[in-house]
Formats: sequence, structure tokens, C-alpha cells
Amino acid sequence: MEIPEVVTSIKQATELTGLTEDTIRYYEKIGLLPYADRKRNGHRVYRREQIQSIIFLTRLKATGMTIEEMKRYRELSSLGNDTVPLRLSILEEHHQKIQKEIARLFEVQRIIEYKIDHYREITQNPDLSDTNCASTIKNDL
Repeated sequence: MEIPEVVTSIKQATELTGLTEDTIRYYEKIGLLPYADRKRNGHRVYRREQIQSIIFLTRLKATGMTIEEMKRYRELSSLGNDTVPLRLSILEEHHQKIQKEIARLFEVQRIIEYKIDHYREITQNPDLSDTNCASTIKNDL
């Protein structure tokens, strides 16, 4: 979706970011997002860079980064290019956490796939001579 140079309402910001109006207001209140500029009538106005920043923060949140970590990252961003090494370090550390979680999830997925295959085999080729359900269940866990 193309982000306009100026987003003229919080409703438009919600459509672009996927966040609710309440979430955007809350994130502003806790300092995760800088307060939006205001029109004379008090309505919020966002620059393209602000919307892009919000979208990036939603991506970080989706990967499990805490609000406090995101606030720290945003604070560093607002301080300019001198903080690039620190921001890089934060993102590299978070990337490593994500890689570990992906590896863990792949292992869980492999185990679940094994169980699915096992149950399909039992369903398609039941052993009707086995009357000992307890041992089958115990072995299956």
C-alpha cells in the first residue's frame, strides 16, 4: 500500500498501519510513538516517516520485542545517526532471539508432523487384534 506524504487523520493511519485508534493513542501516551502533529481543529496529522515508523514498530512487536525494548529503539532513533551502532546492536540481538525461536518452532513442528503421520497410520491401518488401549495410549504420549 502506498503511503501518502501526509496522512490527514487517525482513521487513515489505522488503515495504513493495522492498529486501532485506541492503540495509536495508547502508544503515543506511553511514549512508544511521538505525539502526532495537530491541525487547528486538534485532529492528528502524520508524516509518511511517522507511519513508516509505526509500521516498523508493529513488525518488531509481532516478533516478540517488548514495548520497553521498542521504546528504547525509538528513543535512540530520535537522537539521530550517532545512535546507529546502538540500534544495530539492538536489532542484531533481537534477530538472534527470533532465529532461536524459529529453530524451536521448527522442532515442535517436526514432532507434531511425526504425531500426525503416526495417527494417520493408526487410522488407516488399525491393529484390531490389540485390545490393550492403555499401553497404546501410554506409548503414544
